[in-house]
Amino acid sequence: MKAKVAVLISGAGTNMAALLYAAKAADCPYEIVLVASNNPDAPGLTIAAAEGIATWSATHKGMNRDAFDALVDAELRDAKADFVALAGYMRILSDDFVARWAGKMLNIHPSLLPLYKGLDTHQRAIDAGDTFGGCSVHIVTPGVDDGPVLAQTPVAILPGDTALTLSGRVRIAEHQLYPPTLAAFVTRERSPDYLVGRVRERAMALPEADEVTSHGMPCFGIVKGKKFAYFTQDHHGDGKIALLVKISGADEQAALIEMDEDRYYRPAYFGDGWVGIRLDLGDTDWDAIGEWLRKSWLAVAPKKLASLMGVAEEF
Repeated sequence: MKAKVAVLISGAGTNMAALLYAAKAADCPYEIVLVASNNPDAPGLTIAAAEGIATWSATHKGMNRDAFDALVDAELRDAKADFVALAGYMRILSDDFVARWAGKMLNIHPSLLPLYKGLDTHQRAIDAGDTFGGCSVHIVTPGVDDGPVLAQTPVAILPGDTALTLSGRVRIAEHQLYPPTLAAFVTRERSPDYLVGRVRERAMALPEADEVTSHGMPCFGIVKGKKFAYFTQDHHGDGKIALLVKISGADEQAALIEMDEDRYYRPAYFGDGWVGIRLDLGDTDWDAIGEWLRKSWLAVAPKKLASLMGVAEEF
């Protein structure tokens, strides 16, 4: 099933169009479900409508930022968007809006971030004597152009370049960069390499944790001690990507499966003392996964080590 993406624009919408045309490919993992704008006269709206994409617009003039962003958010929810792509959206977003779409919203910026956040990026690069400008796709966070960078394309600054001539070439690079970056982003929550990396980051942060391979799977344990977690990918042909953690026994296992049978399951060959937690559903709560790993670690940790962790958590 393709990820549903809403695109926010303010003007011509050329990057929106690049995303839209890339989405026409049968193997593209996303589809555009809405193009929305704070400018009812944005030419990009006409392009989207002609391509059969739902559009929405309203002017932000006369409205405070939170109220307008609440309108936009309601439209995104009505469109059942999974992700948001900013494509020339010339509005600073409210912190509440950014929080609602945390980890689900990308932006493309015409500089090699962290250089030249904000406006006039091309002229600033030229004035600085840089040999390259370029563009970056980043995750949106409350700081303007401040989120983690996912991908960049450098674009050479030629002798005699002006902001206008440089911007034209950077725009070509933007159109090439944004679609594949968005495609990789919307699929990463189902990517084994991405998922095991996120598990590893949390598991290895626990005291005296180590990683080995056991039964062909990445396995996390306490150094010279018992194992507290396994990362599984198609274990015995079950088609799942999951984390296996220790639990108290059959009753807890049954209660978890009854609560959410799509997410929790009884892992083959592991018995009643373990539960499988699906990581490939696209909506993993990573704070909860961190807590599962902590509890599983505590279940196998020597009492002295567990008590030291308890003392540390008090401070």
